Amino acid sequence: MNKSASRPAPVVKLRNGVEMPATGLGTWPMDDAEAARAVAQAIRLGWRHLDTAENYANEVGVGEAMRAAATPRSELFVTSKFNKRWHSVAGVRQACEASLKRLGTDYLDLFLVHWPNPQQDRYVEAFEGLAKLVEAGLVRAIGVSNFKAAHLQKLFDAGFVPHVNQIQLDPYIRRDDLVALHVANGVVTSTWSPVGRGGPILADPAVVAAAKAHGRTPGQIVLRWHVEHGYVPLPKSSDPTRQAENLAIFDFQLSADERAALDRLDRGGAGLVDSDAFGH
Repeated sequence: MNKSASRPAPVVKLRNGVEMPATGLGTWPMDDAEAARAVAQAIRLGWRHLDTAENYANEVGVGEAMRAAATPRSELFVTSKFNKRWHSVAGVRQACEASLKRLGTDYLDLFLVHWPNPQQDRYVEAFEGLAKLVEAGLVRAIGVSNFKAAHLQKLFDAGFVPHVNQIQLDPYIRRDDLVALHVANGVVTSTWSPVGRGGPILADPAVVAAAKAHGRTPGQIVLRWHVEHGYVPLPKSSDPTRQAENLAIFDFQLSADERAALDRLDRGGAGLVDSDAFGH
């Protein structure tokens, strides 16, 4: 039987003391209509961490779902991200106010620089703008997405440390050096496409064997691997059964051998989106 549950996820504590649920619902590429349905459904199932972005063009739908839910806003953790056109101190404030308006809320729990866009070279200024949003009470925690070690180091050198770096990571794309830098500086690793965009990882023999041993789905095994490494995975699904399964990963544990088998699956960065070349 594929076990599922509606109990909210445990939390991880960010550097500034803010508590973030240990898994979140990804919403790309949902449109507003799908997000309104799928996110409301997910909240009813126990999801409390919702991940959206300006570039997803679904913040209005996510906001509709939040208002339709019986769950108080204070119990939800909402993340959004902004595009490169806003990479300035004043621009980040504008981006935040626009996201708040689309979502219909008066604060964000986490606001991220979506891509570093190093050719533009204004992400340090953007992060300075984020810090000012915390001071203004518009945002509870701040961070970045898709930042490599060199991008992070430039922030560190300017005196800034993100609370979170949301990155592409799964057992085929391990990124251990970047994770080690996160750990050394107190940055939480959040992971997008944590099951490899629904690709061959779910059919990998190591994953399938662990799924059979625990009576779980392959997706649950991969998500459990993430949380056992201390990552905060952001699986996307609009299917209620899958949403429930993706949340039911906190009541079992991989064996040392199973976890080691998944650890050995790294393919050396094949399929990794290059954030020095791509961004919006």
